[in-house]
Amino acid sequence: MRLGVAAMAACALAPAPSAAQTDPAVSFFRAAQVNDAGRIKPLLARGLDPNVRDPERGETGLIVALRNDAMDVFDLLIAQPKIALEAQAGNGNTALMMAAFKNNMPAVKALLARGAQVNRPGWTALHYAASAGALDIMRVLLEHHAYIDAESPTKVTPLMLAAREGQEDAVKLLLQEGADASLRDAGFRIDAAEFAERADKPWIAKAIRHHQAEQLMRR
Repeated sequence: MRLGVAAMAACALAPAPSAAQTDPAVSFFRAAQVNDAGRIKPLLARGLDPNVRDPERGETGLIVALRNDAMDVFDLLIAQPKIALEAQAGNGNTALMMAAFKNNMPAVKALLARGAQVNRPGWTALHYAASAGALDIMRVLLEHHAYIDAESPTKVTPLMLAAREGQEDAVKLLLQEGADASLRDAGFRIDAAEFAERADKPWIAKAIRHHQAEQLMRR
């Protein structure tokens, strides 16, 4: 259930690509990690697949670039005609999800302009933006029809994540936009307010319950 945040943190500390890869691919991923677009251009010109994957994490160069804030490399790769925007890493992350987690608005906008999918089964970019408290990105995703009550494989919603991570403004935004605070996850079978309480954030639980009470009074 902590896949969104924990997996991202693990990825940030993950080792460099395996030497078992071909030399061009090794050079490609090393360059992507340090934002060296100049080293990548000739590799692509010689026919290297821009969607080649790091075998240890299953990440594409686009995802690696975003994880390392390597925007020169990101700009180069996203311009490639055959770039696979929806390619998933081994943990299910897509480029849009990584950009949302990193609160990288230029990357989010570029990916959406190229047609990146906002909604998908399981974890979504909105989950990650909510967990990171990336309010502006949350708004952009919602403007692009992100499903506000999207459910992870264990039915965790963006509101539950925001509540657990203590992202009070994200919680308020989701509630204002119509998130359902009564939903329960499939693991603990608790709602967003209880997620906040279990994470020692009683003020967020109080805000959620106050919102629910107001909603009942308006009916």
